[in-house]
Amino acid sequence: EGGDIFRFVMKKEGWDFPEALRALAERAGVQLRPVTPQEVEKAEEYDRLRLLLEEAVLFYRHHLLHTPPGQQAREYLLKRGISDETMEIFGLGYAPQAWDAALNNFKEKGFSERDLLDAGLVTEREPGDISRGVYDRFRHRIMFPIRDERARMCGFGARILNPDDLPKFLNSPQTPVFDKGHL
Repeated sequence: EGGDIFRFVMKKEGWDFPEALRALAERAGVQLRPVTPQEVEKAEEYDRLRLLLEEAVLFYRHHLLHTPPGQQAREYLLKRGISDETMEIFGLGYAPQAWDAALNNFKEKGFSERDLLDAGLVTEREPGDISRGVYDRFRHRIMFPIRDERARMCGFGARILNPDDLPKFLNSPQTPVFDKGHL
């Protein structure tokens, strides 16, 4: 019969899941504690950021596959030996050469500037800049989704197409769900 250790103990002892969990935790020396309201709130916030990042994968993917500048990015990738299949498997995309393409797209979908900042998709303008607000962090770049060990979206790595642009590679900044050193 299949199943995990919990199902085995439940069947063998005639216990429900909480009883089996407590017994196995005690035996393994694991202390169980209830989830705090703050932890629930933080998990929901992280879920929203991950949803936004998944939406960003689709946004950048669309621009790679269905726009003329994206076609140029696709041709560049093909010349570098990256097949269409590999692009699909890894969810590669293209960030348009605009200061507000992602910003406007995601604001239309109900995401706030704070959400976009927290996800690392936009950057705040420098203090003293007469035009206030935020702008797209990634512009005219090939986009590489970065996922954690559980395949959840965390951030992006991006490479320039124009050799005169700097920096050559740009990653998402440190965010609640992206820690470059950890990933």
